[in-house]
Amino acid sequence: MYDPLKSTSFFVRELQQKTENPHFTTVIGIPREKDGAERRLALTPETVALLVAAGYRVLLETGAGLTINYSDRYYAESGAEIMENAREVFQADLILKIMPPTEEEVEMMRPRSTVFSFLYLHTLSTSLLEKMAEKRINALAYELLYDQTGVSPFVTAISEIEGLFSITLAAELLSNAHGGKGILLGGVPGISPTEVVIIGAGVAGTMAARAALALGASVKVFDNDIAKLRGIRHELGTPLFTSTLQPNVLRNVFRSADVVIGAMQYINKSHYYRISADLIREMKKGSLIIDLRMPQGGCFETSMEACLSGHPPVFEKFGVLHFCEMSLSARVARSASIAMSNLFISLLTAMGDCGGIPHFARFDRGFAAGFYLYAGKVVNRYVAGHFTLPLSDIGLFLHGF
Repeated sequence: MYDPLKSTSFFVRELQQKTENPHFTTVIGIPREKDGAERRLALTPETVALLVAAGYRVLLETGAGLTINYSDRYYAESGAEIMENAREVFQADLILKIMPPTEEEVEMMRPRSTVFSFLYLHTLSTSLLEKMAEKRINALAYELLYDQTGVSPFVTAISEIEGLFSITLAAELLSNAHGGKGILLGGVPGISPTEVVIIGAGVAGTMAARAALALGASVKVFDNDIAKLRGIRHELGTPLFTSTLQPNVLRNVFRSADVVIGAMQYINKSHYYRISADLIREMKKGSLIIDLRMPQGGCFETSMEACLSGHPPVFEKFGVLHFCEMSLSARVARSASIAMSNLFISLLTAMGDCGGIPHFARFDRGFAAGFYLYAGKVVNRYVAGHFTLPLSDIGLFLHGF
């Protein structure tokens, strides 16, 4: 996935020759997530075995793997060291999490250590960032990392899963068993096909559209990026209604929609397109909204309420059922964890070959872009702008960057 040599054309050829592994050793900590709804884990036992063979030490908090149906014994047989309490795990050099660290977890971390997680801005706070700054923590977000193609492999993997699963979930929620209208998602002879509207023509939207079309549903996709609309038409290879986010077109489509899926991508974007509550109010009673972008604040004005503390993730508004869990892939946690683990093995192997995090960040700009904190300084414009904090240039910390 990551190849530091491909992104360093400004180095002379002699410096690009393959060298022996510099005997890099890092201790990786995998704590148990405190959020009960979060079941995913960064590494599977199979990947742990590969990392241990490569010279890493892996510390796993006891019971962390149970959410993806892997026992402590399975991890131990793969070479992981099982720790009885979280404090021991957070003493590792590199912490692999799903949710961003809490203030309590930051207190347990060693100074200058590194933590990976998703960038869930609603769980971050100025006080948390200040605590991380005091310890000069390096913090990376999966959404900010990118590969040679300019996209985040972690976002792509999770979006594929969530886009596909959103249609499975919609089919369940429309059934009588879950209080829905009792309609079949798709189409059979003699019955009008279910109408599925997808906001966002990225990876998640494409996977959702493919699954819905396969069931026989009528699918309409909206996005303000013409290139993405052209791409989804080309990839699906079937006649597909596509449109930019035109208010009048959206209003007419929303009035007849049975399912609306929000799949817009907002990370590192300067413009936000959110569907207004007025459009939701015009939807049919008993219709369904699934918002796949809750970690980024939601695609709909009404779903943003679920970001508030204590607000239920599934609720009814204007007679429309809203499904607004923070991570849909947490419902298929084992599949999501395997997908992430597959990416981590190549990432951590490349990082080890380069001699550690600072060296790898110097060689690979896609990896360096993943930092939102480096040595405690905010180095990502998106995060700095959200919290109105001073922005530092990561190049100042990476010699030769």
